[in-house]
This record gives sequence, C-alpha cells and structure tokens, in this order.
Amino acid sequence: MSAFQKATKKRSKARIAIDGPSGSGKTYTALIAATVLANGGKIAVIDTERGSASLYSDKFNFDVLELHTFNPSVYIHALEAAEAEGYEVVVIDSLSHAWEGEGGALEMVDNAAAKSQSKNTYFAWRDVTPLQRRLVDAMLQSPCHIIATMRSKTEYVIETTSQGKQMPRKVGMAPIQRAGMEYEFTVLGDMDLDHRIVISKSRCEILADAVQVKPDAKFWGKFYDWLNSG
Repeated sequence: MSAFQKATKKRSKARIAIDGPSGSGKTYTALIAATVLANGGKIAVIDTERGSASLYSDKFNFDVLELHTFNPSVYIHALEAAEAEGYEVVVIDSLSHAWEGEGGALEMVDNAAAKSQSKNTYFAWRDVTPLQRRLVDAMLQSPCHIIATMRSKTEYVIETTSQGKQMPRKVGMAPIQRAGMEYEFTVLGDMDLDHRIVISKSRCEILADAVQVKPDAKFWGKFYDWLNSG
C-alpha cells in the first residue's frame, strides 16, 4: 500500500502579512480583512502601537490586548489566550516589535552578548532563534485566522513632477522583522502611502499580483471564498 494519497484542497485558515511605512493604512486594512474573515465571529487585536487600533473601534467590532513589552514569548501567550477565548481572527499589530521593540529579539541578543565574556552576539542567537521559531510556529499552527502587520524600513526617492520639479517621496522597503519572515504567510501585501496594496506573494491565485487602492471587503471576500473552498 502506498504511503502517498491523492492531494485535495481543504478549508484552511488565513495567514496574512501586511507591511508598509507608517501611515500607509496597515491597521485599517487589517481590520477590514479581519471583519471579512470573522464572518460574524469574534476578532482579537494584539496591539503594540499604544492603542492605535482602538482609534477605529467606532468602525469595527473587536477586542484588544495592548502589549507594553515585546518579548516573542509575550506574543505567544497572547495568541494562546485568544485561541482559548474562542476568537475567530487574531490581528497582530504589529509583529515588528517582536523583532526590534523593547524586550524583542534584537534587544535579547544584545543583552545576552553584553553579559558574555566574548561580547559576541553569535552565541546569543542560539537561545533567541528557537524562541523566534516558536512564535512563527504559534502563528502558523493557530486555529484562528492570523493577520500580522509589519512596519517597513523607508527611504526617500527623488521623482520629477509633471511641472518638471524634483520632489522627494517616501517609499517602503523591507519589513522590519527577521529576514524571510514575510514568506511564512499565505498572502503578503505591501502597502504604500497612497494606501495602495500590492500582493507580492499569494498562494491564492485570485489575489496573485493584485493591486488595489484602499482594499475593501470585496477585495478580501475573494480570498475568504478561496479559503473555504475544498
């Protein structure tokens, strides 16, 4: 008897990453997507942005947990709490703090290196990398839909206007997280300061390479239907 069996598509949970510079609309877009995915169920927001998500509480229905220290284990415990309380969708806003925020992975490495005789960060990563991996696994294995926002590094480019003037414009770069983190997700959307989302990675063919300004419920509805097919 063969150890293999015919592959079939099954219903699955969303794993969405949205990255972009500050002001690009990541949180608002994540809440639109969360509302679609919840389909009437409960939404939890893990907020690292000092209550910024709650500014939209008049437009969206969700519960919030505000984090003030950003050790990856704190994220894991928050995610486990959301699962235990039966939330359909968890929005992590933002995942970047687990990397470079207070108590995050980079600070953990620096602190461990400072305490060592060699002051070398190489050995400090031996303890931090497994914790980072557990955070990734917690998101990927969660029974909830997961939407994570990430800040992106920014730089300015000089563009020539229609009047012939040269003007600086701020653009997003790589997301602030461990290299490759964005590719752990089913869908990756890059947002710019015009509130435009560009889907740069998608396992859902319908969303592959999609571009839309201010993505709405209809935009995410196609993804929801794909998740529930099979």
